[in-house]
Amino acid sequence: MADTTLAESLGVFTRDQTEILSTRKLEPEWLRTQRLQAYDAFVAMPMPTTREEEWRYTDIGRRLQIESLDLADEHAPVRSLDELPEGLRTLIEAAGQSSASVVQVDASVVQRELSEELATRGVILTSLEQAVSEYADLVQRYLGTAVNAEDGKFAALNTANWTGGTFLFVPRNVKVELPVRSFRWISDEGSALFGRTLIVAEENAEVVVMDEVGSADFERQSFSNAAAEILAGEGAKVTYVSLQRWGSGVIHLTTDRLVAGRDARITTLYTTLGSDLTRADVRCRLQAPGAHVDMLGLYLGEGKQHFDHETLQDHVAPHASSNLLFKGALNDEARSVFRGLIRVHPGAQRTDAYQTNRNLVLSNRARADSLPNLEIGADDVRCSHAATVGQLDEEEIFYLLSRGIPRPEAMRLVIFGFFGEVLEQLEVPEVRAEIVRAIERKLFGGRRA
Repeated sequence: MADTTLAESLGVFTRDQTEILSTRKLEPEWLRTQRLQAYDAFVAMPMPTTREEEWRYTDIGRRLQIESLDLADEHAPVRSLDELPEGLRTLIEAAGQSSASVVQVDASVVQRELSEELATRGVILTSLEQAVSEYADLVQRYLGTAVNAEDGKFAALNTANWTGGTFLFVPRNVKVELPVRSFRWISDEGSALFGRTLIVAEENAEVVVMDEVGSADFERQSFSNAAAEILAGEGAKVTYVSLQRWGSGVIHLTTDRLVAGRDARITTLYTTLGSDLTRADVRCRLQAPGAHVDMLGLYLGEGKQHFDHETLQDHVAPHASSNLLFKGALNDEARSVFRGLIRVHPGAQRTDAYQTNRNLVLSNRARADSLPNLEIGADDVRCSHAATVGQLDEEEIFYLLSRGIPRPEAMRLVIFGFFGEVLEQLEVPEVRAEIVRAIERKLFGGRRA
C-alpha cells in the first residue's frame, strides 16, 4: 500500500484518483492492477534530485510544480478539423500525406482515421483506451512489457495515469506505404497530459510513424508525461519520428523503449524544439542476432530552454549493431545534457555500436554537457563514442559574409548545415522535409517552432 501521507502531497495525483480513473473507464482487472501497482511504485520512489547521477544536471524536483497541476480535461470526439484548437489544426494541415492518423486533445483521443484497405489487411490504429476493450488480448500481451513502473518515478506515474493513447499494430508481412501520424495537444495551461504509445510490428512488417506534440505558450506551468513502447518483431522495419513543439511553460518528460527482434531494424529521430524543459529517456534493446537500431536526435535551444537526453544502447544478443547520432545547437542561456551508454552484455559477441553527440554553443551563456559511456562485457566487439562541444566555424561565417549575407542569416545557414548529417540518415524524404520545415521555422521565424 502506498504512503498516503506522501501521496496527498502530490496534488491531484492520488491513489484514489488512479482507481477512479480505471473504474470509470470500465477497465479489466489486469489493467486496474497494473495502474495501482504503478501508482504505489511512483509514491514509493522519492522525487529525483541532483545527487543522483542520472538527474545531476536537471533539477526536476525544483522545476516541476507537481502539486499545482490539474488533470487534463476529457473531450468528446470531433467530426472535422474545424472543431479542433486552432494551433493543432495548423499542425495537422501542415503535415504531409498519411495512411492513418490519431489525434489526442488533452486526455482524450478525439479523432481517428484508418483506411479500409489497411484495416482489411489487419492493421489496427486506435486509441489505447479503445484497444483495451476491442483488442484485449493484444494489449494485455504487449502493454507494459517495455515501459513499466521499474523504469523510474515518472514512468510509473505515466503507467498509473495514462489516458487516450495510441495503439498501432501492423501484422506480419504487411508494409504500410505512407506514414502513420499521431498528434497530441495540450489546450489548457496548468494541466497534466499522460500520453502513451504502443507500437507493435510483427514479423517482416514495415511502418513509419510520425509522432507530433504541441501547444500554445502558457503562463502557468503545464506537464507532459509520455511513454512509448516500440516493438519490432523478426525482420520488421519501424521508423519512429518524434517532433516536439510544446509551447513555453511546458515541462515534458518521456520514457521511450525500443525492442528489436532478430534481423529487425528500428530508426528513431527525436527532434526537440519546444518546451521550457524536456527530458527524454530513450533506450533500445537489441535482443536477437541481426538486429539494428539507429538512434538520431536534433535539438535547438534558445532563451532558457533546458534539454536533457538520456540514452542506452543495450546489446543483449550477439551479431547486432546500433548507431547513435545526436546533434544540438544552443543560443542565449539554453542548456543541453546528453548522457549516453553503450552496454554490451557478456555473450553479445560481434557487437557493432557507435555513439556520437555534437553540440554547437552560440552564446557565452549557453552550456552543453555531454557524457558518453561504454560498458563492455564481451571481448569481440567494435564500440566507440565521441562528443564535442564547440562554437560556430568563423571561416564558414566569413565565407558567407563575403558574399553579402548578413551575419545573423549566415549563422542560421551554418547551423542548418550542421544538422544535415543527421537529417540525411532519415530514409523517408517526406518526413525529412517536414522536420526541415520545423527547424527552419524555429531558426528563421522566432523562438517557438
